[in-house]
Amino acid sequence: MSFALAEETATVVEETAGTVGTVVKERTHLEGFEHIGESGLNALLGYLVVFIGLTLLMTVVIIVGKIMVAKTKKADTKSVTPAAAPAAVAPVAAPAAPKKLAPGSAGDVKIYDTDPRDAAMIMAIVADKLGKPLNELRFRSIKEVK
Repeated sequence: MSFALAEETATVVEETAGTVGTVVKERTHLEGFEHIGESGLNALLGYLVVFIGLTLLMTVVIIVGKIMVAKTKKADTKSVTPAAAPAAVAPVAAPAAPKKLAPGSAGDVKIYDTDPRDAAMIMAIVADKLGKPLNELRFRSIKEVK
């Protein structure tokens, strides 16, 4: 089978095995595109499958996320409940009045296994490296790592 393409119309000559003679058909410039509808349908079905797959994946991720959040909340509730029960049994004394702090200080510093002089040097070095005044920083505790 041979094709000859022209601008508008071409004549196609088919030679068929087993028959004597030739068949002449008129052919327009759109012939050969008879499967374009089928190709378009295949493309649309492919896109549909991909979007359905993405939607299912998104749904699975959302469900797993909600399960994990629920487990985390449940674990937090369990850890808070035992601590709250003894507090309800034993009445808590009124908190003592807070100590008066020196002007410009940010509170007390707990020092563990460290010389107060070394702790003061550490606080001064941190303040210098951060470029902030010492009275704007809050040190909760200083512990020597051995």
